[in-house]
Amino acid sequence: MATTMAVRSGGGGGLEKEPMDTGKYVRYTAEQVEALERVYGECPKPSSVRRQQLIRECPILANIEPKQIKVWFQNRRCREKQRKEASRLQAVNRKLTAMNKLLMEENERLQKQVTQLVHENAYMRQQLQNASLANDTSCESVVTTPQNALRDASNPAGLLSIAEETLAEFLSKATGTAVDWVQMPGMKPGPDSIGIVAISHCTNGVAARVCGLVSLEPTKIAEILKDRPSWFRDCRSLEVFTMFPAGNGGTIELVYMQTYAPTTLAPARDFWTLRYTIGLEDGSLVVCERSLSGSGGGPHATAAHQFVRAEMLPSGYLIRPCDGGGSIVHIVDHLDLEAWNVPEVLRPLYESSRIVAQKMTTAALRHVRQIAQEMNGEVVYTLGRQPAVLRTFSQRLSRGFNDAINGFVDDGWSLMGGDGVEDVVVATNTSKKISAQANSANAFSVSGGVICAKASMLLQNVPPALLVRFLREHRSEWADYNIDAYSAASLKTGSCSFPGLRPLRFSGSQIIMPLAHTVENEEFLEVVRLEGQAVAQDEAILSRDVHLLQLCSGIDENAVGACFQLVFALIDELFPDDAPLLPSGFRVIPLDTKSEGLSSSRTLDLASSLEVGSATNRCAGDTPTIDHNLRSVLTIAFQFPYEVNLQDSVAAMARQYVRSIVSSVQSVSLALSPSRPGLHVGQRLLPGSPEAVTVARWICQSYSYYLGMELLRYDGETGESLLKMLWHHQDAILCCSFKMQPIFTFANQAGLDMLETTLVALQDISLDKIFDESGRKALCSEFAKLMEQGYAYLPAGVCLSGMGRHVSYEQAIAWKVPGEDSNVHCLAFCFMNWSFI
Repeated sequence: MATTMAVRSGGGGGLEKEPMDTGKYVRYTAEQVEALERVYGECPKPSSVRRQQLIRECPILANIEPKQIKVWFQNRRCREKQRKEASRLQAVNRKLTAMNKLLMEENERLQKQVTQLVHENAYMRQQLQNASLANDTSCESVVTTPQNALRDASNPAGLLSIAEETLAEFLSKATGTAVDWVQMPGMKPGPDSIGIVAISHCTNGVAARVCGLVSLEPTKIAEILKDRPSWFRDCRSLEVFTMFPAGNGGTIELVYMQTYAPTTLAPARDFWTLRYTIGLEDGSLVVCERSLSGSGGGPHATAAHQFVRAEMLPSGYLIRPCDGGGSIVHIVDHLDLEAWNVPEVLRPLYESSRIVAQKMTTAALRHVRQIAQEMNGEVVYTLGRQPAVLRTFSQRLSRGFNDAINGFVDDGWSLMGGDGVEDVVVATNTSKKISAQANSANAFSVSGGVICAKASMLLQNVPPALLVRFLREHRSEWADYNIDAYSAASLKTGSCSFPGLRPLRFSGSQIIMPLAHTVENEEFLEVVRLEGQAVAQDEAILSRDVHLLQLCSGIDENAVGACFQLVFALIDELFPDDAPLLPSGFRVIPLDTKSEGLSSSRTLDLASSLEVGSATNRCAGDTPTIDHNLRSVLTIAFQFPYEVNLQDSVAAMARQYVRSIVSSVQSVSLALSPSRPGLHVGQRLLPGSPEAVTVARWICQSYSYYLGMELLRYDGETGESLLKMLWHHQDAILCCSFKMQPIFTFANQAGLDMLETTLVALQDISLDKIFDESGRKALCSEFAKLMEQGYAYLPAGVCLSGMGRHVSYEQAIAWKVPGEDSNVHCLAFCFMNWSFI
């Protein structure tokens, strides 16, 4: 039988053939293909009804059977998938090619560095043997600039000489051997990593470098990176005071930059620099920068007392175009932050190259990569907001929080008198006016202004990520809903009725709605709804919900950051793009970089550590040893609007509120401090800890001993594998202390879901709180049997979650859990087939 052949059309027009079950092909005309393509654009997978409708509406398809229409759409989807996959593979190949080139260049640089070190070593040996060693104790290979290297900066020729010298020194750091770069711990290069991140322990300042691939053109990347306030969260302002062509195609600029202090315990920094932008012969674009003088140069002499003049040694960006599109970016930051000017306990913040790499160097590369992915349509945002708008909200939250912490005089801040105790600083700003109809970020209409209460404290043995996650997930543990409602009413109506606000009650629940997150999940922007209830019956019908715009960083277990913070601001439910924001919140900055591996392995979610294995089972070379002397500095700042006649009342309220928050955080910090060796009744069981493994073994062994059957289906697994299986068990398994107060000490994932809590907050729930009246009676009636035979079956019933919701279960089993000493330490419960009512 002859087979009819037709020409395949790629998708735009012409003829197309589709295989039939009989082995023949259907011949499609150009008009038929065009009609089918139109439908495909609207609905790539039409239903049978839609296909029948298509045949009726398009007479040109009347001779095509519905089955063949279905086959056409199947093949069309297949071709579309193949095209997308081919495009994706081409992009991955380009990325791998560029990364391979980058790694080869890095390898070549390292080989040169080895050769240089070998020559230096041979020279030193010869000098020692000749007993004529030169008095050169410098162990630093960085080419630094003398403080008097300004020469004649009053004329363009002198500035050009400085610019050319800066260019040469910067390139020697970016691609040469002028700095002994070492790979930053925890940042391994690869196709899915941000790039190659290196740091240097310089004797003169701190230095960091990163190399990576960005799918943007060099000029666009340079434009983004030069706008430092848009991506460097510590940058308060950047002004270009002089700009002129260098005569060789380049541009010279004189730049003044102010940066925020990260905490209330240290002054801010500023820089007076020369910035040189030039294109190289190979098509690369360079933006390099260095300080012009130590402390005398630059504008804003009146505000100089608020800043410490820091020095920027030759730094900048080398942007090289890639074959096939995109660019390879080299970023170098080399700073002297004048660490002598801060308290000794804070000096690690100013002497750590790792912190510079996290806060500045990698932040720059992440920002351009984020914009590149947004421009390529790879990032999807919710609520119809554009990426630039959401990025602006994040910047405004961060900037407003930094403004509150620093309290600059030229922003209108002035200190208020205290009550004799200097633990909390209170400042007022009468230049900030809050309005419900804001035309700008600082447009307000309340007659008074804004009061900020802030404090800083040193934390010991508290994992920063764990603390921030607790503060985010358990707001009711530290927040006062009435004060939130007062501030929300002030922002919404422009009327501060403090202290006559009617009493409200916080329901304890919060709903977190994600808005956006950065590419590598190191920062999240979200809207939080706090559910409120009016105490008075006549106000029960009124909505008392409070909404927050919240920025979180450092809470993701895989994020590597220099600080961990939770910043939020009250907003209206339908907040406009120019909504007024008064950010408040918490910032935790680790002071001991030797404990860098702690935060990523200790989280509120036990499952995350079970997926990757606990730290106790890793080799010493894989993860740094947990240091129980981890130190960090916590900074708290809260802002409140006020009217003139209420300034003193609001100030007293703000001071007392922050003191209560400090007390709450101190209590939480004690609970979150790492466990000491040995298991005690009521002790927290943290992810991957030996105690958690021990309890899992006790639970399974006692279940098998008393009930004569296995709780888990396993083949002799022990240790972490047993804990992992218990954690993922489908039934809710809970363990509570038997002696003292019967509080819960352990739960698997299903148990935490049932109680709507976390491992950290589990001890806030006691056994008697989860059972209703009939459940408590059933437990009491079976208690004697439980003690006698070691186990008891409880009938179907209802219990309460930690959020007050009712949970039904078909059956529950309770059994004793003896410890190593054969004494009963705990009772275990297994709730089967539970569900929320």
